[in-house]
Amino acid sequence: LAVGWGSRMDAAWASSPGGCELVQSIMDCTGRWLSSIPGNLRGDTEELFLDDNTIQVLGNASLLLYPQLWHLSLTRNRLEFIEPGAFLSSQGLEVLSLTDNLLFTNYSLTAAALSALPALRMLDLAGNQLREDMVSVLVSNLSSLESLSVARNIIMRLDSSTFTNLTELLELNLEKNYIFEIDNAFEGLQRLQRLNLAYNYLPCLVGFDLTQLRVLNLSNNVIEWFLTMEIDDLFELEVLDLSHNRLLFFPVLPQQSKLHSLLLQDNRMSFYQRLPNGTSLANVTMQFLIIDGNSTNITTVRLWDELCHSNLSSLRLLDMSQNEVWGLPDDFLAQMPSLTHLKLNQNCLEAFHLPEEDPLARLTELDLSQNQLVELGVKVGAGDILPSLQLFNLSTNRLQALPPGIFTHTRKITTLDLSYNRVDLCPQPGEAQSLSCVDIRGVETLSHLSLAGCGLQGMGGRPFQGTSLAHLDLSDNRQLLSGDLAWLQDLVLTLQVLSLRNTSLSSTTDFSALSSLVRLDLSGNCLAAFPAWLGALRLRSLDLRDNCLPALPRDLPHQAPLGSSLRELYLSQNPYNCCTLGWWDALQQAQGLRVPDGPEVTCRHGPRALSPGALPQPVLQSCRWQTANLELLYLVLALPTCLTLLVAFVVVFLMLKEKLLKMVKNRCGVSSPY
Repeated sequence: LAVGWGSRMDAAWASSPGGCELVQSIMDCTGRWLSSIPGNLRGDTEELFLDDNTIQVLGNASLLLYPQLWHLSLTRNRLEFIEPGAFLSSQGLEVLSLTDNLLFTNYSLTAAALSALPALRMLDLAGNQLREDMVSVLVSNLSSLESLSVARNIIMRLDSSTFTNLTELLELNLEKNYIFEIDNAFEGLQRLQRLNLAYNYLPCLVGFDLTQLRVLNLSNNVIEWFLTMEIDDLFELEVLDLSHNRLLFFPVLPQQSKLHSLLLQDNRMSFYQRLPNGTSLANVTMQFLIIDGNSTNITTVRLWDELCHSNLSSLRLLDMSQNEVWGLPDDFLAQMPSLTHLKLNQNCLEAFHLPEEDPLARLTELDLSQNQLVELGVKVGAGDILPSLQLFNLSTNRLQALPPGIFTHTRKITTLDLSYNRVDLCPQPGEAQSLSCVDIRGVETLSHLSLAGCGLQGMGGRPFQGTSLAHLDLSDNRQLLSGDLAWLQDLVLTLQVLSLRNTSLSSTTDFSALSSLVRLDLSGNCLAAFPAWLGALRLRSLDLRDNCLPALPRDLPHQAPLGSSLRELYLSQNPYNCCTLGWWDALQQAQGLRVPDGPEVTCRHGPRALSPGALPQPVLQSCRWQTANLELLYLVLALPTCLTLLVAFVVVFLMLKEKLLKMVKNRCGVSSPY
């Protein structure tokens, strides 16, 4: 079957005389440096891609040979205009992309050409330096359009004349323009469902009344207020994105809507029912001055009640991260019984209290990280506590303990992040009530736990008893390994990922009992030697960065079982010796093993840090002398000395030969002539 499919695909692909590629009825002429549409393509072409070429004008005769064309793309050309009769032979054209061209040059001619397309459904005019008056002319006769993009242009203001006659429009993209004012621009778009106004300069949105809209993206503007028209009509709105603005208050939302996703990230929002000093503002009113043309309207609302009593019963995702929220109003969360994801990270929260009645029964993700929490308020014993919760992020706060029994009813929790709090784990059964600690024993569903930077000191007892932890982060606890490692016994069968970064780990501390480990992080520990116990593990990923390793075992790729299982090895930021790089060469030759930070690995030769794969010749020569056979070295050093002594002895002997012989004769008493 695979061979047959490949054969059919090979037959479908072909090259046309113009260098374009054809697959079935799709012709791809992208990036061919074409200055005009080729006239020698197949007449039954239905889709034609001419992106990344140099076409400046689409002439009247350009498409005469392709009457079946329904999709045409001319993205990133130099197109200045389209002649009025260019599409007369392409009445079935439905999709037209003219992105990133120069259509502002002669837009009136292009508008005349577009008006001859009765079936056009999708039009992309992004990146053409168009003003709002140009856009109005270009789309004025395109009543069949369902999707229009005029993103990345220079539109500054929209009014009722901009999008006239677009009665079938479902989707409108206006992102990345310079829009600062909208005046009844969307009243005639009765079928509009998706509106993108991101990355503009809108200061506020007052009197929102697009009841048919389903998705509204207003992110990355400068909006300070969002006020919905006070009407009883049902809004179809499902997704509202107000992230990355300057909102000062919670938006005034429709009283009846289908809203399920509300994105308010990165604003200046807070609640003012009570101030941090305890002052109540529950009855304080706020006046909104609304100027519409020549008429001025002043609307007075109570600061909290009117802003928050919208119907939020269908809301499933609420992202209020990166704001200035220091506390939530009473019963705020109780209005959201369908909430599944709540993000309140990077705020100023000092306390967080779960509602007592129906406390977020459907919530699966709760992120309270990077606040100033010192208290987590839960009324234990009143019923189930977060029964559907799966991810609970409390990292980077000031917590010292959690309410006892908080995890008793969280039957689905899989991930808990307590990193960078001053918490400790309850060591022994029965002590959870008396100690300021977190008790996770018996939480069978818990698989991911982060305790990085918690100041843990020699954990005692069995804090992980009854859990099924697969991922455990104990980084940045420098006193963690000061005691015994008995707490490991409950992790032997399940733990797969362990981080011991910056824990003062020594090479002799043995974790070989964790036979299920596949990922291990030992970075930042000043290890001076490769731990021998690593060879007994079947790791797939090992991180040894930022230690004091001068070298690795040369037979590392062949050690069993580590060498056969290891697929990823991080090694940078170690003082490797440039003269003992045999292990590096062995790693380069090992099949299936990669070093992702290989370009960052360096070795030291004196004061210099060098790349192990490109050592200079003088360094290599120096290393050869340092690693040469010592016996040969001694021989080379001793030979000149011996020769020197021998020569000296011969010279002395020849100089003193006659005197020595006379002395021998006199002593022996034998006379003989010379």
